[in-house]
Parts: sequence; structure tokens; C-alpha cells
Amino acid sequence: MKQNSKDFFWPSYVDLMTTLFVVMLVLFVLSYKMFQDNEDKLKVQLEQLRKIQEIEAALKGLEGRYFKFDPVNKRHELKVQTRFDPNSAIIKEGDKVGLYNAGLTLKRIIDDIKEDQGVKYLVIIEGMAARDPYDPNFHIVRRDYGYQLSYNRALALFNLWQTRNIKFDEKRFEIIIAGSGFYGTGRYRGANEYENKRFLIQVIPKIGKIGKNP
Repeated sequence: MKQNSKDFFWPSYVDLMTTLFVVMLVLFVLSYKMFQDNEDKLKVQLEQLRKIQEIEAALKGLEGRYFKFDPVNKRHELKVQTRFDPNSAIIKEGDKVGLYNAGLTLKRIIDDIKEDQGVKYLVIIEGMAARDPYDPNFHIVRRDYGYQLSYNRALALFNLWQTRNIKFDEKRFEIIIAGSGFYGTGRYRGANEYENKRFLIQVIPKIGKIGKNP
């Protein structure tokens, strides 16, 4: 009887240890795969961070005569005073020289950004519009018109640059024309309301293109 018990115990013990070994091996393989996946994701995230820091460093060159940086909203504002007539998207002749020089500055800065294979950038040209400070409901009643007006102003700036041969490499930069109307963050208030007749510029890397393809 004792001999039979021993004969039964050892095969069962071996089977158990073999099963445990297989389980541990599977867990090891799964853990290693998860580690590899996380490592790849971390590398992509680090590359994205590097690219963002590189863009921020390059765009510091914009700050000066024609642009100022808004640290709260992380964007650049054209310092060139634009004197649009009410309800007009026509750029006055007296403003064109400053806006042209601002375009040259922008082109020079972003052309110097290091080229990375497969990475493109969004260049957002955003127009804004001023509310009527004496009519509290003005921006509500004319909301849609405000978006259209501010968009047309941004388009007028882009067309000014295009007609004066300030063009951006389509293989690297995608131009977005936008208008925030009577809304948007970082607006001037009160007595400074009319200063909202201005342009904002943002350069954003399309970081989804960086790293390994899935």
C-alpha cells in the first residue's frame, strides 16, 4: 500500500510542478510584453515632449518687435496695431508694412525649426473681433457674424502674406485660418475692448505622427 502511495504521489507532484512552471513562464512572457509596450509608449512620449520643447525654444525668437508671448494661453499675439473699420475685414494700407514684416519674421522662425521625417505642424492664424462695450447683448445677438468677421480678418492677413510671397512649405506646415469672434480666452476687457481687433498665432506640432506606427 505504501509503495502504491509513493507511486501515485511523485507523478502528481511532477505534474503540479510542470503546471506551475508553465504558468510562471506564461506570466513572465506577458510581463515582458507589457514592459516592452510600456517602454515603447514612454519613448514616444519622451519624443513628443522633446518636440514640444524644441518648438517652444524656436518660437522664443518671435518675441520682439512684432510678436509678444502670452504665457497664460501659450500663444503669440501680433503687436502690430490693426485699425479695422467697424464690421470690416479690409486691412488698411498703413498696417500692411508692419503685418508684412511680421509675416517675414514668422516664416524665418518656423523655417528654422528642425525637420523631422513624417512630422507636420499646424500654423493657426486666428482673427478676433471687438464687442460693442455699450451694448451688453451685442456679442450674443451678433455671435455668428462675429465668427465670420474674425475669420475674414484672419483670411485677409493670410492673403496679404501670400500675395507678397510669404509662403509656408506645404510639406511641413498646415495653415489653419480661424476666427474666435467675440469670444476666446485672454480677451481685453472694459476700456480696452477695441484692442481685440488683433491676430493670434500658434504653431503646434502634430505629435501623433511621431514615433513608431502601430
